[in-house]
Amino acid sequence: MLEPKILKEYHIVAIVGLSPDPNRPSHKVAAYLAQHDYEIIPVNPDAHEILGRPSYPDLQSLPQSVDIVDIFRRSEEVMPVVDEAIKIGAKVVWMQEGVINETAAARARDAGLLVVMDKCMYKEHQRLSKDSASERRAT
Repeated sequence: MLEPKILKEYHIVAIVGLSPDPNRPSHKVAAYLAQHDYEIIPVNPDAHEILGRPSYPDLQSLPQSVDIVDIFRRSEEVMPVVDEAIKIGAKVVWMQEGVINETAAARARDAGLLVVMDKCMYKEHQRLSKDSASERRAT
């Protein structure tokens, strides 16, 4: 299972499709991650700023390297994002719940990236935190 390793080792997250609307799942996930020591970089061509951070139109416009590219796009829109993630040297492509694109996942893996598909970073982080707390209590 890759999720615990990824969540523990990688902390710079570009969120593609991050919405400025606080009611959208992408916004809630980003806010949660930002509160848990992840550096969030919004990627949304229609927004200048999200969660107090500058937003960028695409991954190639980012001023720094990223560890994880977290994708909030429709499954059929994932391939160009994966291609950009490969070009910028990301380490992980994370497709959120409901985002499934086997061809894009295979391309990312072939390029050496770790891939998580159809899982929520927020939920996986919460689960990992609960598991860690249980392990600490058991020892």
